[in-house]
Amino acid sequence: MKFTAILFAGTILTLGASPALADTSYVTADRMLDVESGRYVDAPLITIVDGKIAAVESGGTAPEGAALTDLSGHTILPGLIDMHVHLDGRPEYGGYTGLQFTDRFWTVIGVANADKMLRAGFTTIRNLGDDDYNVAGIDQAIGEGWITGPRIVNAGYALGATGGHCDETYLPPSFNAKSPGVADSAEGLRARVREQRKYGAEVIKVCATGGVFSRNTEPGQQQLREEELRAIAEEAHFWGLKVAAHAHGAAGIKAAIKAGIDSIEHASLIDDEGIRLAKERGAYLSMDIFNTDYTQAEGAKNGVLEDNLRKDREVAQIQRDNFRKAHDAGVSLIFASDAGVMPHETAGGQFAVMVQYGMTPLQAIRAATVNAAEALGQSGEVGVLKPGAWADIIAVDGDPLSDVGELTDVDFVMKGGVAVK
Repeated sequence: MKFTAILFAGTILTLGASPALADTSYVTADRMLDVESGRYVDAPLITIVDGKIAAVESGGTAPEGAALTDLSGHTILPGLIDMHVHLDGRPEYGGYTGLQFTDRFWTVIGVANADKMLRAGFTTIRNLGDDDYNVAGIDQAIGEGWITGPRIVNAGYALGATGGHCDETYLPPSFNAKSPGVADSAEGLRARVREQRKYGAEVIKVCATGGVFSRNTEPGQQQLREEELRAIAEEAHFWGLKVAAHAHGAAGIKAAIKAGIDSIEHASLIDDEGIRLAKERGAYLSMDIFNTDYTQAEGAKNGVLEDNLRKDREVAQIQRDNFRKAHDAGVSLIFASDAGVMPHETAGGQFAVMVQYGMTPLQAIRAATVNAAEALGQSGEVGVLKPGAWADIIAVDGDPLSDVGELTDVDFVMKGGVAVK
């Protein structure tokens, strides 16, 4: 047999021989933020083997001729994690304006948004609700290498009550429009959990209260009973899935936490008892305190109805103040932008708002790295730069611990050892 030798990544690969040698590369920079210790590592050398980190050392040197990404002049961090995203939507199409497009328009929009989020430094996202299983298809296409995008933990359709926030609330009766995630009993909601898992859900999303961007619902209104929420949590946990509850109102938040739900989304009107329960029971709060600026500035132009703008105005400052209270109380807070309500590519703007409302830059970064990974059940796999984790790396040219706004302008993105920006 004739053998051909190829020099790649500092090793000789012999075609036709086996076993094949590992794909090895290296990354260096001026410094690396260790998000677990909160300290910088000077002159890091990261060794990457088959897309995962094999070693991290300070002051090391890559072998001569190795595949090396030199990020001199930059600080490197783990790829960011956004825990509340809607890939198949854009805020430019508010209210009824989205009805001008065919259904598959939103799948294509989702492809563009996935690329935008990845290039903004978010190498992992949790997609909490989509239509027509758009994001399941996008996730598969990313996995097969046809398109670029982050790692996706996908919920499929959000579960909810008939006429509630996660039902179809904008169309008249003649359309007979109803979300596939809707049910009106504990047993019916258990069946919806199984159905979403059947079609690829990796997390379950449920709407426990009304919301801002629906009709005929108010954010503070509880829309599922505690026993219904408990049935969802029990069924999801039985199948090994975590549960995220959309819950603005204080009563719905407390019912969701008591029911055993893992994370509370928005948590705008949480009260002192809800904060105490979240801390005692280890529920994560996933509070999107940035996007209201976009909604109030651009929403009317984009077609958002005045009733929705009114609800956004009413909860915005209360949510931000409660973010501060929850943080001061020691509740676990995770980064969640609700991208889709505002442009996906601007999600990094939330870091500065988190700092404005009580966090240090390091705490805000941890909310989008190590803490988010823990909430996903992926500690040690994403959100850190250490052996065994995926080589998801971003770089900025400043000091994010002095100015967290650096994370709105990410210069370099690597996912799984492959540079994508």
